[in-house]
Amino acid sequence: MVDKATRSRMMSGIRGKNTRPEMIVRQGLHRLGFRFRLHDKRLPGKPDLVLPKYHAVIFVNGCFWHGHDCHLFRWPTTRENFWRTKIEKTVARDNRNKKELKRFGFKVLVVWECELRNNYEESLISLAGLISEKD
Repeated sequence: MVDKATRSRMMSGIRGKNTRPEMIVRQGLHRLGFRFRLHDKRLPGKPDLVLPKYHAVIFVNGCFWHGHDCHLFRWPTTRENFWRTKIEKTVARDNRNKKELKRFGFKVLVVWECELRNNYEESLISLAGLISEKD
């Protein structure tokens, strides 16, 4: 358990853009020849990457903040109701945004933080295949 000031400092250091997982995806896709726009505010959910040529968007999600069912996600044991509500709202918002983007004809791809932990090269090649794939 940490004191309130330390917790506040720690939480203020968490970024929503240009995170390490996002940078891995951006650099890897760029290296593979993909060109994209970043954080397009005109689209629902402000996708992390927008690939206009492929009419695709990519969200790079942190496992904790987006409630991914993997080894990196654990429900917090303090302020359980607060965190459960916060994460459930985030998951619901993610689903609404994905549905809206699909309605606009976008291919919606999600890359999870845990997928990039060990063998991210393999994940990026798989992602590149999904982007290029015709519907």
